[in-house]
Amino acid sequence: MARPGSCNLVMMAATELVTRKPRIVGVVFRTLFVTFLLTLLSFAVSLLVGIVGTVLFGTVRGHHPEMTLAYRHVAFPVAITVAAVALIVMAVVEVRRYRQRLAIWRGF
Repeated sequence: MARPGSCNLVMMAATELVTRKPRIVGVVFRTLFVTFLLTLLSFAVSLLVGIVGTVLFGTVRGHHPEMTLAYRHVAFPVAITVAAVALIVMAVVEVRRYRQRLAIWRGF
């Protein structure tokens, strides 16, 4: 039970104010921007994991590791896969958000 004057998340979400009409350009920009950031992050993390794995593999086998394998066979495929998934998920999320904000703006 909420006390008078207090707020809760359900009430705040239901009373979202949209002062101007949402634009489809914002949907495209946010989708591409978040996809780009997630792709860079996944490339960096998978490259780190690939380098560590390549060094460990070279140490176990007793020869110098070839670092280009970490780029070609680990980081790049993982980054491409994450980019495709992030693009699809972000597009769905942002279109849904756009439609909700548009309905609120129209007064439905």
